[in-house]
Amino acid sequence: MLDINPGLIVWTIVTFVIVIAILRGAAWKPLLAAIAAREESIRKSLADAEELRQQAMKLRDETQQQLMQAEEQSQRIVRDGREMGERLKAELMDKAQASSRHMIDQAREEIQREKDAALVQLRGEVSDLVLAVAGKVVDASLDSPKHRQLAEAAIKEITRSS
Repeated sequence: MLDINPGLIVWTIVTFVIVIAILRGAAWKPLLAAIAAREESIRKSLADAEELRQQAMKLRDETQQQLMQAEEQSQRIVRDGREMGERLKAELMDKAQASSRHMIDQAREEIQREKDAALVQLRGEVSDLVLAVAGKVVDASLDSPKHRQLAEAAIKEITRSS
């Protein structure tokens, strides 16, 4: 068993070469073709994955840009809204102040008219009283106690009518 048999070595080498030739023709080419196809499939998958990664990065960048634009737009809208609110507030305050000034001016004018009318009426009543007192003075004697009594009566009459 441990003897070296040259005939067996030759037949083993010939058999090995024949098996290699058969395998090369029948199995080696399909095996290499399958390996090449698998390699190409992996290479294509890697290329597709890289392309998808680049597209994802591009979409991420676009999304971030759109998000930034939306944030800027929302800040602009809020700022514009605040400015518009401040303008409306100022306009309303101006209108309210103008309206209140107008109402105050009208009230002052009305008070002045009423005051003037009261003064005219008071002057008329005072002149009537002066005429009445003068008529009584003319009718009565002009002694000092009588004169004092007429004056006191006129003052009482004036205070009663006020």
